[in-house]
Parts: sequence; C-alpha cells; structure tokens
Amino acid sequence: MSDTSRAAPATARSEPRTAPTLGTIGELRASGYDSEPVKFEMRRNLLARIAAEVAVVEGVLGYDDDVLPALENAIIAGHDIIILGERGQAKSRMIRALVGLLDEWIPVVEGSEVNDDPLAPISRHARELVAEKGDDTPITWVHRSKRYGEKLATPDTSIADIIGEVDPIKIAEGRYLSDEHTIHFGLVPRSNRGIFAINELPDLAERIQVGLLDVLEERDIQIRGHKVRLPLDVMLVASANPEDYTNRGRIITPLKDRFGTRIRTHYPVDLETELAIIHQEAQRPELRAMRVEVPPFMAEIVARVSQLARRSPRVSQRSGVSVRLSVANFETLGAAAVRRAVRHGEHEAVPRVSDLDALWPSTLGKLEIESLEEGEDEEVVERLFKTAVLQTFKERSPTEQLGQVVGAFEDGAVVHAGPDLASAAYLAVFEQIPSLRLAAMALAGSESPGALASAIELVLDGLHLSKRLNKDAAGARATYRSRT
Repeated sequence: MSDTSRAAPATARSEPRTAPTLGTIGELRASGYDSEPVKFEMRRNLLARIAAEVAVVEGVLGYDDDVLPALENAIIAGHDIIILGERGQAKSRMIRALVGLLDEWIPVVEGSEVNDDPLAPISRHARELVAEKGDDTPITWVHRSKRYGEKLATPDTSIADIIGEVDPIKIAEGRYLSDEHTIHFGLVPRSNRGIFAINELPDLAERIQVGLLDVLEERDIQIRGHKVRLPLDVMLVASANPEDYTNRGRIITPLKDRFGTRIRTHYPVDLETELAIIHQEAQRPELRAMRVEVPPFMAEIVARVSQLARRSPRVSQRSGVSVRLSVANFETLGAAAVRRAVRHGEHEAVPRVSDLDALWPSTLGKLEIESLEEGEDEEVVERLFKTAVLQTFKERSPTEQLGQVVGAFEDGAVVHAGPDLASAAYLAVFEQIPSLRLAAMALAGSESPGALASAIELVLDGLHLSKRLNKDAAGARATYRSRT
C-alpha cells in the first residue's frame, strides 16, 4: 500500500500536514488505495501505538491500571463504547483523544455530505456522480479533525439533529418530496467514516434514543419514510453520569445492550495522582516582576481537601467531588498569594495557611453539602480544611524541634500571623524562638522569606490543631500563644 493512502499514527493535537495530491478516483485506484472500515483503521493505529509504547490518551492520569486498558481492549475488539463517570473524570478528554487513532487523511467523493468512500459510495449524490464520471470522478481529502462529531444530549434534541430531516428549502426550490436529494443529513450521517460522540446520553429523550438502534446494530438510517439505506461506517461513543444513568434519565435497554463495552471512570484514588493532576492542569499567574512559588505542603493541603471531601458523609457523593475543585483551589491559592505580595511590595508570592480562607468561594461552588440548616456548609468546609492542614502537618513537620517550639510559647512567646504581614516580618520570630527556625527550614527547603513565612504558619497552625497551642483568630489574622 502506498504512502499516500495511509498516514502514520499521530496524536490528536498534531497539526494537519499537506493533503495528498491525488484528485480523481482513477488516480486513487492507481495508487493502490484500499478502503478500510473506521474501526479497523483505529485498531491498526492503536496496535501501532501500543507497539511503540505511545499512550492512547495523553494527559489523563490515574487510569493506567484499569480505565485505559479497558478502552484499548474495546477499540481492538471493535466495540461501540459508553463511558460512565461523575463530573470531572476526563470522559470528554478521552473521547476526543480517539481522533488521534484515525488516519490523518482519507479520500471522499467531492461534494459529499457524508464522507462517501470513492470506492464504495453510499449517498445518492455520490453514486450518481461516480456512475456519470467513473474514474474521472473528483475526490477531496478530509483531515481526521473533521471526522469527529459531538452532541450534548439535551431534552430539545431531535431526530433531525441526530439522523436528518427533509429540507423544506429544497422542496421550495422545486424538488419532489420523494426525491432523496431533499434530505438534510444529521450529525450521525455526517460523521460517516469517523467517530460520533454523545455526551450525557441518559438526557436524550427515549424516543430519540430509539433512533440510534439501527445505527448501532444494522448500521443504517431511515429518514421520513424515504426508501434510503445508508450503511454507515461510524464508531459511536457515549458518556453518562452514573446518577443520570439510573435515576434522572435512563438509557433504554435495547440501546444499552448494543454498546459493546461499558467503561467506569473514577476520581484519583491517592494523593500523589491528585497532585499530579493539579500541577498538570492548573494555570499559574504569569507575572514578569514576581515569582509565584507554591510549597509542596500547601499543594498537598489543597489536594487533601478534595480527597477528604470524597469520603465525607456531609458531602453529596452522588454529585461527586470533581478534580476541578483541586485545580480551582490551587489557582485561587496562587492568586491570593499574588494579591497579598503586591500589597506588600514583594517580588515573591508564596501561599500560606492564612491564604486558605480565600479558597472558600471556589470550594463552596463545587460541593453539594448534605445539610438541613443554613450555615452548615461553611462549617463542613472549615472542617475539611482544618483536617487537611493537620494531616499535612503531621506528615511533614519535623517532630524533633516541636517540643522546643512549644516550650518557647510556655515561656511567654506570642506570635502574630496573617495576610496583613509581609514575609520579612515573620523572620523576627526566630529571635525569640530559635527552634522555630530549624523546624521552618526543614519544611521550607529554602531560605527565602516567603517560603519560611509559609512554613512558620504551617508549624504554628499544626500545633494549634493538635491542641498544643492556643489560637485567637480574627478573620484571617491570628495570634498564637501557650495553652497554659
């Protein structure tokens, strides 16, 4: 087979290269081109990726042991796929990445609305054109990015959107209703020889779901009683929220039975994966005159809040706790640090524990709290953050210096903290509590004022949450003193 007929596998992000120059069916035949069903094409390119140790979906973390192998098996088996998962579990990203398994270019009959294969046309337009011109029939080349169709299932979605409808404008132009040329094809036929995705399939009205039965099983469509049979070549992929899958909406049993593979996604199961997703997805403020540096322990606190929320009985697990919560909180944390640093005229923005109050708006907007009384949602969020800070403190704080730090407070030391203090102001604390310098240095791993100030706040708040210091709080400002 010639190089003009098959493009090397590439990722969905690759830029289109120049299309092949073959312009007629005759030239295409002479090149040795051979038609291939889209699922065969995707299988071939996937197996090439597996052999080359290239991921089928790039940028999706935490699925290497379950979700991605299931996805690869489904593609190799030639199945249509439904992906079940709560919000923020990369369902759409995985579906859209499948475009990278298509050949870069395919030939179609010129003017075809349904990507007619020049060697096996299915639409009336293409069949008549090939019958008239034979090997001189003009062809065009379609890039893989144009072979993907997607529809968000909404209650107002119609059969005309999905399958097609008779076009009244063409009737007004003088065509007969029985003329197949009056048909305006929907999204599924226009995705012929490609991938069609339906997001949130249970939200699709049941009578519309019925219209997909022939597409999935017989691979053909019927429109308004026309005696037209289009043997479509399409891979159908759908996503659904498990809550919708069983309650608010449902997938009709015959349609559910026609999907070859059902894949269940999940949230990150460990802190390391949550952190990796945060660092991959979060946007940091790009400032020329300021360096934004988030200490590892502050990033861990953000990740732990999400992990704790997914286990909390006070948070609705039916709605899920999206990874978007972690990403939004991380971005807000950086923004709060930048805002504070600008106010103090600093050139370094390092988040602290006192900046966590700024994360409440971005947290409350992404959690469904199981509460009956007003104000309980704030209490639940406060408890999540306190627990996350305490767990991080226990895992990271050097215990050998903490006894001396507590002893200094018992001797009368008092420390003020909060966003109203510049980072350099914290360094004066080391004069009255030298042991705090050692604890802060071990945490910060740096001698920069911003990093040390952040480490000091974690030590002090951790000692308070572990009931070894008292904390008098007024807004974000706090005063730490001995419990005696």
